[in-house]
Amino acid sequence: MLALQLPRLPATGWLVLAMAVGAAAWLAGRRMAARVPGALVAGFALCALHATWALSLQPPVEHERSDLVLTGQVVGLPEHDDDRTRFLFRADRSAANPEFLRARKLRLAWYDGWGDRGSRRGEIEAGSQWRFTARVRAPRGLRNPGWFDGEKQSLARRISAIGYVRDAEPVERLGDARGMDAWRDRMAGRIDAAVASDSSRYVRALALGDTRQLAEGDWEALRATGLTHLIAISGFHVGLVAGFFALLGAGVWRLLPGLGRWLPRPQAAAIIALAGAMFYAAVAGWELPTVRTVLMIGVVVVARLARRSLRVSDSLALAAVAITLVDPLSLLTAGFWLSFAGVAWLVWCLPRVDEQRLVPGFLTAQWVATLGLLPLTAVLFGQASMAGPLANLVAIPWWSLVVVPLALLGTGLEAVQAGWGGWAWRLAAWCFDISWPLFGWLAESRFSLWWLSEARWYALPLALLGAFWLLLPRGVPGKSLAVLLWLPLLWPDRELPRHGEAELVVLDVGQGLSVLLRTARHAYLYDMGPAVPDGYDAGERVVVPALLALGVRGLQGAIVSHSDADHAGGFAAVMRRFPAPARFAPHGSGIEGTAPCLAGTSWEVDGVRFRFLHPTMHFPYIRNEASCVLRVESAHGAALLMGDVGGIVEREIMRRDPGSIPADVVVTGHHGSRTSSDPTFVNATGAGHALMSAGYGNRFGHPHEQVEYRWSRAGAQVLSTASGGALRIRLVDGGPRAEQRRLAQPRLWDAQRRLAEPPP
Repeated sequence: MLALQLPRLPATGWLVLAMAVGAAAWLAGRRMAARVPGALVAGFALCALHATWALSLQPPVEHERSDLVLTGQVVGLPEHDDDRTRFLFRADRSAANPEFLRARKLRLAWYDGWGDRGSRRGEIEAGSQWRFTARVRAPRGLRNPGWFDGEKQSLARRISAIGYVRDAEPVERLGDARGMDAWRDRMAGRIDAAVASDSSRYVRALALGDTRQLAEGDWEALRATGLTHLIAISGFHVGLVAGFFALLGAGVWRLLPGLGRWLPRPQAAAIIALAGAMFYAAVAGWELPTVRTVLMIGVVVVARLARRSLRVSDSLALAAVAITLVDPLSLLTAGFWLSFAGVAWLVWCLPRVDEQRLVPGFLTAQWVATLGLLPLTAVLFGQASMAGPLANLVAIPWWSLVVVPLALLGTGLEAVQAGWGGWAWRLAAWCFDISWPLFGWLAESRFSLWWLSEARWYALPLALLGAFWLLLPRGVPGKSLAVLLWLPLLWPDRELPRHGEAELVVLDVGQGLSVLLRTARHAYLYDMGPAVPDGYDAGERVVVPALLALGVRGLQGAIVSHSDADHAGGFAAVMRRFPAPARFAPHGSGIEGTAPCLAGTSWEVDGVRFRFLHPTMHFPYIRNEASCVLRVESAHGAALLMGDVGGIVEREIMRRDPGSIPADVVVTGHHGSRTSSDPTFVNATGAGHALMSAGYGNRFGHPHEQVEYRWSRAGAQVLSTASGGALRIRLVDGGPRAEQRRLAQPRLWDAQRRLAEPPP
């Protein structure tokens, strides 16, 4: 854990030395005072070496714009959308592949619109082998307030590069679909054919761990009811399969008692249970909860073969040791903490499971799990489900003991003979449909999901201590005071501006723009980021989660600078979650439900004045040049938001209203394009900070180096979301204070920061 918190890792040589010294102290030490530090040093070095090796697999930056011919196999289950297919691809070790990508796992996309080559993306099947031309780069994600970190996920999953298939020769399918993933894909198709109702997608998830058909609305409902841990294959499902195989093996040994001379029945049942669990984990794609359960079953089997008794806590600890030794980077995943922490919490709070009566024991376990895992879910996902305890009281017994066994029975029968499993799958879907209206009603309740702001580092340990205190035996004094320990997590300080102060947060939305403007009690959003039809929507994926993480409880106004997709694309998604009563856009932009942002329109809240500088009454709508230009004036400085206007409009505003130009902060026009930031305008602002929102490596070359130099020469500090992530500027007493997300919270897997560092 300590190694993964570092902003950068020590040199490999030092890590190897630390590994050797730590292992020697652990193995040779006779006292715990020497062995424990030795184990900690060895563990630190082991994890750091894994991370160093994983980061070294990423392609060099000089190959990012090169077309590369790749040969390999599709792994996992590809996701087919309307206009693209996304899939994981493992390049083989052949000399045909570039040396730096051999045996690497890549995440690729194949888009439509490329004639015959684009139409072939439908042939991408799990386990198929291909040769095609692709353009790849190191995994690089957006950095914003909130829990999601794409670069961290790529590191944990050992994804070395991301990219897309190019419209170039060669494009050749070398081999048909084969392997376990291909079997899972075919079985998913059979479920769709057998189950006519929409719930077939849930049967696929419960039977095969295939969640490709679950839409964002499905996930929202599952998160709101706290059921995401059940809809995909969990450790409990693996336990059910292992128990079934154990009973099957014991039954065979009872029918054929002569087998007991070769292998005793208890040991045989344990081995058969482990084999069944391993097979089912392979069917589920070896997700972490299934791996954890398989390891725990393996530990129990080894103990049974050695005729040694083993407590549940011992098997859980040994499984955690095994996973962290083999894959220390699994500590980066939420599944690791929810899997092990959840079971460990139940084992600690309910150590005598065999003495629990069924119904009271289940209710007690549900209460303990809800209270104990609430701090973890709040930190890992920034949300808490108020309806979760009630939903789980119904879903855990009904889904796990009725729906899941039927789905698994259908899969098993279908594996034996095609067509045998249809009736079981249909029955599983029917049983699922009976329960879903209740969960849908709970999900739509306004109290179902509680979004939480980002909390400080000490909030989690304090909340866990509070949960521990609340679950102590009756009679322990001061239990009501334990609730106070939850306050830093559930009601963190949102760091709102004071009266007369203002704050700008330029979100990292890639090639687009979205700026949050906050005063003491009001919040406004200027632009909502890019979106493409039936595809990526930054409003839904980036802007809304960032606003929730920043503690925004409602928007008082929304300004769409103009109708281009990189500024207005996320408008609909943001308005669904934050329906702002005041909405502005240029006249003629075609954005419904908005008032024109006419020059001279102004309002004042919390001692901060907002005023539109452009466009004027009769200015025609010509897209970029008609952008809403907004001035924000506080008691401690002013800011200009220029939209996508060019140099001509900048000079026109200077001529018409020269007193509105001086500002401390400028969100530069058109993402730092060389057609904007006129030299006269730049000098007239006198700004100390020039903010530019652009995507890394975008095809337009934004921000242009000439524009950056122009602002720097005028005395401004140039900050870009492409390099710094989300930019936070506070107009406070003493002058503007700027913060770059990537620098304020450095991570060792931050690709952009590593590129900015000089080579050793």
